[in-house]
Amino acid sequence: MMISLEFPFLKFHNDPSFFIFDSFKGYLKYLIFKHYPPLREGIMTQTATENPSTKSVSNKTNRKKGLSIFILVLLIIGIACALYWFFFLKDFEETEDAYVGGNQVMVSSQVAGNVAKINADNMDKVYAGDILVELDDTNAKLSFEQAKSNLANAVRQVEQLGFTVQQLQSAVHANEISLAQAQGNLARRVQLEKMGAIDKESFQHAKEAVELSKANLNSSRNQLAANQALLSNVPLRQQPQIQNAMSSLKQAWLNLQRTKIRSPIDGYVARRNAQVGQAVSVGGALMAVVSNEQMWLEANFKETQLTNMRIGQPVKIHFDLYGKNKEFDGVINGIEMGTGNAFSLLPSQNATGNWIKVVQRVPVRIKLDPQQFAETPLRIGLSATAKVRIADSSGPMLREKSEPKTLFATDTLKYDESAVEDLIESIIQQNSH
Repeated sequence: MMISLEFPFLKFHNDPSFFIFDSFKGYLKYLIFKHYPPLREGIMTQTATENPSTKSVSNKTNRKKGLSIFILVLLIIGIACALYWFFFLKDFEETEDAYVGGNQVMVSSQVAGNVAKINADNMDKVYAGDILVELDDTNAKLSFEQAKSNLANAVRQVEQLGFTVQQLQSAVHANEISLAQAQGNLARRVQLEKMGAIDKESFQHAKEAVELSKANLNSSRNQLAANQALLSNVPLRQQPQIQNAMSSLKQAWLNLQRTKIRSPIDGYVARRNAQVGQAVSVGGALMAVVSNEQMWLEANFKETQLTNMRIGQPVKIHFDLYGKNKEFDGVINGIEMGTGNAFSLLPSQNATGNWIKVVQRVPVRIKLDPQQFAETPLRIGLSATAKVRIADSSGPMLREKSEPKTLFATDTLKYDESAVEDLIESIIQQNSH
C-alpha cells in the first residue's frame, strides 16, 4: 500500500527506501517550476493529458533520473574530498594540543635575611642587573667590619711572628757564643785538672756549664725552627693566616652585595611572592623573570602521527591569541624521548586488570622565528594549532648532537671584586712595616 502526499512537489512515502529520493526529486521540481515558468506550464499540461499508465512509467523514469543525479552528486563530493585529502591533508599532521614554552628564570636569595624593599612587581619590564629586592643588611655590614678587623689582626700577628723569628735568631747566636765560651773554659780546666792545679768540683762545674749551653742552644734553635715553619719563607700576602682572613673578608663583602637581589636577565617580572618584612632563606624563590627572547612551542602529537615526522620539517602555527589570519613559521627542533605519561609525576599502572588502550602523545619541540614573535609578542602557556608538513621525511628522528653554544647564561651573579681587592691591599699596607 502506497500513501502519497503532494505538497510543493514533495512526496512522502511510508517506504523508507524512497524517502530520500522522493524528497530530492520534489525539491528539484520545486526549483525548476519556480524559476522556469514555460517549463512549468509544459510539464503541467503534459501531466494533465497523461493517462494513469503513462504517468506510472514517467514516475519510474523520473525516479531513475533522480537517483542517477543523486549518485552523481555523491560521486562528485567523494572526488572532491579525495582531492582535498591528497593536496591538503595527506602530507600534513596537525594538532591543537600545543602550548608556548619559555625560560622562567627564578630569582632567589643567596643569603638569609628579611625583605626591606621591593623594587619590581608583576608585568614590569626589567633589565639584567636591576635591583629587584633589597634585604636588611645590618648583619651583613657587621660581619664585613669584623672581617676587616680579623684581616688587620692577622697581618699584625704575622708581622709579630717575623720579629719573633729575628729575636730567636739573636738568641741562637748568643747561645752559640755561650757554648763556645763554656767549651773554652772546659778545655782550659782539663789541662789544669791533669796538672792538679784545680779541684774536681771546679772541673765538674765547667763540664755542667758546657752541657747547659748546649741545651739552651738546642732550645733556641727549636723555637726558631718552629717560628720559621709558621712563616714558611713566603711573602706576607701568601701567608696562610692572611689568606684565610682575606677569604673571610671577600665572603663577607659578597654577602653584603648579595643583600641586593638583582635581575639575572632582561625580561618581565612574574610570579612575585616576596613581601616586605618576609624572612627569606637561602634559595627561597622570590619571583620569576620571563624572557621574551627565547620561546618555543611544545606540541603534543599522537604516537600515530610521528611515523613520518622528522627534525627540520617546517611547521605552520596559528596562535589563538592572534587568530587564524596570523600565521607563524616554525621548524621541528626535537622530539621527546618519551610520552607525556612516562614523564608524568604519577605514571599510569597499565599492569592492572582494567587496562584500556589509550593513544599516547609525545611532546615535540618546535623552534619559532625570533623575528616574528619579537614583532608579535607571545606569552608562556598560550595555546596554538601546529600543522607540520611531513612530505620530506629524510631528516633525522633524533638529535645527533647538542647545539654548539650556551643556550642561556647570565653574568649578573658575578661581581667585580676590584673594590674588595683594593681594600685588602690597603689593610695589609696599613698594618705591616
